[in-house]
Amino acid sequence: MKKLPLSLAIGALLISPLSMAKTVNVVASFTVLADIVKQVGGEHVNVKSLVGPNGDPHTFEPTPQDSQALASADLVIVSGLGLEGWMDRLVSASGYKGDAVVASRGIATRTMEEEGKTVTDPHAWNSMHNGVIYAANVMNALIKADPQDADAIRRSGEKYIQQLQTLDGWAKTAFAAIPAAKRKVLTSHDAFGYFGQRYGVTFLAPVGFSTEAEASASQVGGLIQQLKAEHIHSYFIENQTDPRLVKQIASATGAQPGGELYPEALSQPSGPAPTYVAAFRHNVEAMIRSMK
Repeated sequence: MKKLPLSLAIGALLISPLSMAKTVNVVASFTVLADIVKQVGGEHVNVKSLVGPNGDPHTFEPTPQDSQALASADLVIVSGLGLEGWMDRLVSASGYKGDAVVASRGIATRTMEEEGKTVTDPHAWNSMHNGVIYAANVMNALIKADPQDADAIRRSGEKYIQQLQTLDGWAKTAFAAIPAAKRKVLTSHDAFGYFGQRYGVTFLAPVGFSTEAEASASQVGGLIQQLKAEHIHSYFIENQTDPRLVKQIASATGAQPGGELYPEALSQPSGPAPTYVAAFRHNVEAMIRSMK
């Protein structure tokens, strides 16, 4: 039998299933989604978030570097539901040939009327019940992109989904303990509709689903009257939006600051909301404190 040269024999011994494992290069549209990909994919993914920490996905403007990132991506994952209005242009400019995975697929959507048009609420992940759907869609997309690591990705994904389900139950129990009359919150824009629907919280905001919208003087005046009539005493700023308008409204009603919420952008790693789980827990706890 012909013998292999020593160097080739040693090399063959060093090749293991682990060294053959694939790393999927994923581009996610914004930080919440990027974190879900990291939690599900673990060591099998390398993730870039186009919109960075504390960034606004509504007003984001892609750079040439973002186009280059898409061009070299194995997988692109977006939230969908109209959140990333800039994504189609970016995909076209980058030359990315694959399909963009829509993480919100299967969500029961909310809509509202804005300027005579029916608009879909894109902020589905703020309900942890929907977060489970996001995680499952991400898990399936990663398994399809990296079938040789399917078992590891599935184990990681299912463990993460269990964590999200536990958080969903915790939030429902926590809000149920607060009288309905106190479960009302003023925020900068209408980003918590799915959250409110799931956990029985009423949210009021001067601006609709997109931070690009502007509130008219009559809308602001009507909101101030509503806040006074319903005795809403707390307001929250959002980490990714200009707080000046909501502060002005709060000043006119006597509402007190409840802190900062993270509805569509995570904080820096050193901040209070560096992950999707941490952001959700922070938001719930901040609201509960203000209601008590």
